Amino acid sequence: MAMLGILAAVAVFLQTVSAASLGVVNTEGGMVEGKTIRLGLLRTMDVFRGVPFAAVPGRFEKPKPHPGWDGVMKATAFKSRCLQLDITLTNTLGSEDCLYLNIWVPHGSSVSTNLPVMVWIYGGGFLAGASMGANFLDNYLYDGQELADRGNVIVVTLGYRVGSLGFLSTGDSELPGNYGLWDQQAAIAWVHRNIRAFGGDPSNITVFGESAGGASVNFQILTPHNKGLIRRAISQSGVALCPWAVNHNPRKFAEEVALRVNCPTDSRMAACLKMTDPITLTKAGTIHLSGSPDQPIVNNLILSPVIDGDFLPDEPSNLFHNAAEVDYIAGANDMDGHIFTGLDVPSVNNDIVETPIEDVKRLLGALTKEKGQLGLENAYSTYSSDWGSNPSWQKVKQTVVAIETDYIFLIPTQTALYLHAEKATTGRTYSYLFSEPNRMGGLIAPFPIWMGADHADDLQYVFGKPFSTPLGYWPRHRDVSSYMIAYWTNFAKTGDPNSGDLKVPVAWPKFQNTDHKFLEINAKTNSESVNEMLRLRYVHFWASVFPKLPSQ
Repeated sequence: MAMLGILAAVAVFLQTVSAASLGVVNTEGGMVEGKTIRLGLLRTMDVFRGVPFAAVPGRFEKPKPHPGWDGVMKATAFKSRCLQLDITLTNTLGSEDCLYLNIWVPHGSSVSTNLPVMVWIYGGGFLAGASMGANFLDNYLYDGQELADRGNVIVVTLGYRVGSLGFLSTGDSELPGNYGLWDQQAAIAWVHRNIRAFGGDPSNITVFGESAGGASVNFQILTPHNKGLIRRAISQSGVALCPWAVNHNPRKFAEEVALRVNCPTDSRMAACLKMTDPITLTKAGTIHLSGSPDQPIVNNLILSPVIDGDFLPDEPSNLFHNAAEVDYIAGANDMDGHIFTGLDVPSVNNDIVETPIEDVKRLLGALTKEKGQLGLENAYSTYSSDWGSNPSWQKVKQTVVAIETDYIFLIPTQTALYLHAEKATTGRTYSYLFSEPNRMGGLIAPFPIWMGADHADDLQYVFGKPFSTPLGYWPRHRDVSSYMIAYWTNFAKTGDPNSGDLKVPVAWPKFQNTDHKFLEINAKTNSESVNEMLRLRYVHFWASVFPKLPSQ
């Protein structure tokens, strides 16, 4: 009997100490209550879904503070994504009432305090996306549980307006644009003001994101409106210098949208657009997603941020002084451009047909057209220099993917790293190349046997999918995921990806303008994965040779 009593007492003790929870949290808008989940002995997590960070936004207006609520808001379900086109580009999903965020807070034997905070900004070409990400059988891509638990950090994901409602601009004060960026900024500021109540450290906020989210992260550290709010930042496959990240002639597309919704294109245009049905506006903001070597899709991504004199007072390349004290990681995937190349030059994915050299020239001609024939000749000689006299089919196909990877993602990222390192005072700079081969390579079209890491392939590893859905992955994938979670969360804690609670496979050196060191991340990451001067010949061409050629 005595033994039974002891066991019962131990059980009660364990029940008590392992149930750490924040309970009801008081925020500036009112009280919220999430859901507590058990992660094992002495470990729990509070999850808050659908916490409002701003009011329902006005059409083409900056976000405003939420008016607040009475009683306790149950924050247990994801809210609707922002109104956007669906995958067919002919219909819509989502709602204008979409400025909500989600929070994952891990606890040990007692309630957490002063944890580093990681704020995620999703990608989707500024046209689509959601704070919870794609969903398969209730398995959300941007579920923060694994990252928060393994890294012992708070993870926040936020919603922001996309498409016409987020980025349509007339290029003047009538419709200045950048509403989606203001939404992100409002969410970051809300986190800064409120996260202490959730156990977070408001002085240690890391923003991270991928693709348009990676570019957004870069915009958020470049704008003067975030001074003192962001300590660190990670841009995955996207920076503010990408050719699709800023639209320098927004009025042209605004007029096209106006004509599609029967609005005039004169001084009455903005007022008419503001009164137009939001679904009609969203549908009118569709873009062409069919490409060709002469008309690559990257040139169609025109619903994007603008230099408005407010959020972005100048060209992004002139704003890096604002990020001088921010620690910054940026990188790309080794075949980031593949997703675009497959649409622009479909033969690259077909192993039984040749990709004509003429298609390579047509694509390069479209990407260098501002420099005319001279631009094309210089680009072609740069990319064909290691072909020999008779390049294999595979070599040509891989070159086409490399061209779009370089142009759309890798070269702008290297430029952003260079500018950050040049302007940094206390901010540290780190560069990476993610190269874990696509899991479908050689198994299913459109992924050829030679596939590296395609665009967005890194997301599953950062969010710990090989751990949460282990049957879908091999042990090497869990290695990749553990490396990325370690580097990312160590960095969030200390500003140094090597220093924190988690062990890393190799020390990742800083990127400095003297040596341009970078880390290659894949399942085999080891001491040989540290290199310098990533794709030097191609960086030199796009950053130094190409701009100096006379314009046509």
